[in-house]
This record gives sequence, C-alpha cells and structure tokens, in this order.
Amino acid sequence: MNFINESSLSTPHVVVVPYPSQGHINPLLQFAKRLASKGIKATLATTKYTISSISSIKNVTVESISDGFDEHGFSQAGSEEVFLNSFKVNGSKSLSQIIEKHQNAPFPVTCVVYDAFLPWALDVAKKYGLYGAAFFTNSATVCSIFASVDRGLIGLPLNDPEEVVKALTKMPKFKANELPSFLKKPESYPAYLAMKLSQYSNLGLADWAFCNSFEDLELEVIEGVQGWDAKMIGPMVPSSYLDGGIEGDIDYGASLWKPLSGQCKEWLQTKPTKSIIYISFGSMVSLTQEQMGEIAWGLIESNYNFLWVIRESQYSKLPQGFLEELGKSKRGMIVTWCNQLEVLSHEATACFMTHCGWNSTLEGLSLGVPMVGVPQWSDQLPDAKFIEEVWGVGVRANEDDKGVVTREEFQRCLKVIMEGKRSVEIRENANKWRELSKKAVSKGGSSDNHIEDFVQHLKNANVRASANGLEGQGLLQAN
Repeated sequence: MNFINESSLSTPHVVVVPYPSQGHINPLLQFAKRLASKGIKATLATTKYTISSISSIKNVTVESISDGFDEHGFSQAGSEEVFLNSFKVNGSKSLSQIIEKHQNAPFPVTCVVYDAFLPWALDVAKKYGLYGAAFFTNSATVCSIFASVDRGLIGLPLNDPEEVVKALTKMPKFKANELPSFLKKPESYPAYLAMKLSQYSNLGLADWAFCNSFEDLELEVIEGVQGWDAKMIGPMVPSSYLDGGIEGDIDYGASLWKPLSGQCKEWLQTKPTKSIIYISFGSMVSLTQEQMGEIAWGLIESNYNFLWVIRESQYSKLPQGFLEELGKSKRGMIVTWCNQLEVLSHEATACFMTHCGWNSTLEGLSLGVPMVGVPQWSDQLPDAKFIEEVWGVGVRANEDDKGVVTREEFQRCLKVIMEGKRSVEIRENANKWRELSKKAVSKGGSSDNHIEDFVQHLKNANVRASANGLEGQGLLQAN
C-alpha cells in the first residue's frame, strides 16, 4: 500500500473522526481548522446522518463514514450500546475505505485524530501503519478522574468522595454532588459509563492524546496523574473570538439545528449593555416540568432582561400563564436555537445560565461571561464546582431536598452575578480567564505550541519516510 509520495512531502493529511453529536463535532471540527491553518491537509470524517449539518469550510474537506444508521443516526439505534457496536463495525469499514481511497492520491493519510469515545478508530489507523491521536472532549479534570477509575485507583460505586483526593492529590475536595453522577450509581447509566472508560482501552497505542483545555486552566490539578498524559490544545472555540488567527472563522461550521441569529441579534440590539441573562441548557438536557416552571417564574420575578433557548420538544413544559406574562413584561425572549457565541460575545449579555457542559463552559470562559451553573449529570457537576470555587467566574444554583432548583434560588444566583461586591470580583475573574484563553491559542501560547509540535512532527515524518524510500510501508515504520 502506498501512503506517501513526493507531492505530499511537506503536507501531511490528517483525518479527524468525531463522535456524531453537536458537543463532539464542534471541537474536533475546530481542531481540523487549526491544523489546516498550519499547512496540514485536514479531512473531517463524520456520519452520513450528520454530514448535511456541516457547512462548507475553507481548507477542510468533509467525507462521510457510516454508523449503520445512515437515515436517522442515534435515534434509529434505540440504545447507546446498539449504536456504539454498529458504529464500531460500520465505522471501521468506512474509515478504512477513506484511507485506501487516498493511498495513491496526492495526499495519502498520515494520521487519524479520533474522538476518544471511538477507540476503534485507533485500531484502524494502526492497521495501516499510521499515526493515531486521541482527542478528549471533556475537561482535563474529568478525564483524569475516569482514567483513575479505569486504572482501579478509584473504585465503583464511589461511596466516599475522599477517594478522588487520595488518587488525585492536587484535586480540590469534592462533595458527592460535585462528582460525575454515575460514579456513585454506575448502574444508572451503564452504557455511558462503559463508553467513558473505553476511552482508555487502547490509549497506550496512541501516539498523542489531546484535551480540549489549556494549561493555565487545569495544569495544576492534573499534575502527576498516572495513565493519562494529554497535551492541552484548547479552547477549541472559533478563532475570531480568541486570537483571530484563522481568517473568517466566526462559527464552528456545524449545526444540527437551524440558528435564529438574526432574530436574536435584533432583540439584543434593543437592550442596554450588560443587562441580559442568557439561558441555555445545551442540545441534550431535558428538564422536568416542575424545574421548567421554577426557572420561568424565577426569571419573571427577577426583573432582569433574558434570552432563553428552549428546544421545541421542551416547550410544552412551560407553566400555564408564563407566555402571557412574558408578553406583558416585554423583558424576555424565547427562541428554539441561536448562535450561542454571538450571544455570549454581545455587549448586552451580562450572565450565562448554563448546564455546565464542557463546550459551553469553555465558551463562557473564552468570552469572559459570568455564569450561573445548573448542572444536571455527568461531567457537568465537577464543571460547575470549578466555575464557582476554582476559577471564581460564577455561582452554582443549589437544589432543594427534592432535587429542584427553586425560583428563589435562581433569583439569589442572578443577584450575586448582577449586583454587589461579589459581582465585581466575578467579572474581574471572568475577564482574566478570557485573556488567558486568548493567550493559550495565540502564537507562542501553550496550546498553540502543542499543536505546532504535532504539526512539525508529522511534516518531518513525511520527509524522513520519503528520504528513506519507505513510501509504501506506512509512516510508523519510517520512524
């Protein structure tokens, strides 16, 4: 098999394979754009169901792979286990076809960068003698915790949160409700827990591991972690909101939902600077009807302006009389989706009420927006802890004995962010992390240096392979 030829000496070809959900496609696609900006040929290989959501992106090629459910994706599978097994079989076959298709083309594939949720992609890369790099989409803290579970340093079920500090000595002290929810009850989400742990199944064979975080943000807490040594290359947020190093990079370029940017923009333009509460709980969180009611009335009673993103499937959970009250007050707007980056970067936005998913957390940090954390499960719980206690950029809304955040608690949190002495401190911290985010991805920053080292290694490997006359034997055999 011929993977390298003279015309590709200085232009390695990296195929990037994301797990097919919005929160995974976005950071891996952004990484592909970063690589392309540094002279790498980048191809995003995404499922046939999600490929239509990817817009035309300068210097990034998009090709399809199959998860076995090409018409409707995950919803067609019915369960996480069925979907993952099908994706492994069909994805391995179609990723192999992409690699073989390019073997005699001008730019044979040099490396596969794969979402760590898909360890089979590394097996495919190694079958063809290619480099393989795992990409972790959670925080370094969360990845370290699960790496410790995988190595047996933290046992399940986790009954004593102190075990985390014993295994990871530089972590802050966690309470039970600040750790990923299924550590205490692993039987509650067995397929999802298995997927989390599978990230480490063959990681020792990977040539690199990358994490969507940056050193100033998390380096201290993961120092000395065994079994997981990833280079932090984030935040993977479109360049125009950070260093501006990629021309025209104003959004991710992938959306499984149709944004309502124009409508949101027009409404925001009518509001004073730093007056808007922006509320979004991501693409997957489903709140109870009671919780939706408490948020709704909490917002109305707070007397703050707000923009609330509610998916169509959640609309029926709004309390009776709320929309009428909203119309009278004229202080709020509800949309089914919008360009979150545009809203967070708008001068009218003062606060981000979030479920604390890692992408949303990074966006809030990168754009310097104070946050109210309303975590629901999994990694959102430790993310919320760090938002409040470690980075000092917001507060966490506390649940009552029934597991509901009351309207009074929402109002308390909003008041902390919007008024008083602590709000000044929070805003100062938010601005600090915004500047450190920019610094990390700017030329010479820690994240940029790690990406640059990766790029140069691939370029040098191509040149060495050609010089040694090993074009047809796979890159790894040339090193």
